Amino acid sequence: MQINLISPEQLWAKMKSEDLLLVDTRNAAVFGNSFVPGSVSVGDSGKYDKWISEELKPSIMVVITDAGQEEAGFLRFSQLVAAQSLWALEGGYPAWTKAGLPIDMIITVEADELALDLPHDSALQLIDVRGEEEFESAHVAGAEHIPLAELIDLVTIANFDEDQNLYLYCEGGQRSFLGASLIKRQGTHNLRVVEGGFDAIQSQPSIKITQKPSHS
Repeated sequence: MQINLISPEQLWAKMKSEDLLLVDTRNAAVFGNSFVPGSVSVGDSGKYDKWISEELKPSIMVVITDAGQEEAGFLRFSQLVAAQSLWALEGGYPAWTKAGLPIDMIITVEADELALDLPHDSALQLIDVRGEEEFESAHVAGAEHIPLAELIDLVTIANFDEDQNLYLYCEGGQRSFLGASLIKRQGTHNLRVVEGGFDAIQSQPSIKITQKPSHS
């Protein structure tokens, strides 16, 4: 299949004047360290490809991969997006950084750091992006439940207070990076992802967990 390639410089120029959907297929944790501003972290599993494509309905999608994976990334989305609307970043993400173009990142905190921050940061708001059943089963006391599907909604993003320090967590980490990238894409940047997600949080005895009552 003939794939459409776009250079970093061409992409940067288009980003200034066109509404593009940039999807980054690299590992979520790698994405968090450095990515093209406005990119959405779909991760390397492919689990969220269809959902993102259908919900955000891009007129033009640009796939950002590791170096040498441009064709694989293009083919991954070729069944979801029309070929004339689909591009891959030539040279992958390394070409973007080599060109010296702007980058963004997502700050991460470990569960023990969260345990230290919770009692002392009155502006801290925990956001649980897991599904309904996961949240109802057990969650951090005081956490706000905003599943991934709602982070597509511009109204949801607009309701965040600019003075809040948002800390996102999921079960293990991937959904948090996806959620954080969706929020940052809409211009809210005061956020962090809890590394290891709820699995790691539960190991901190000082963090209060609300659990669904068991019926025996």
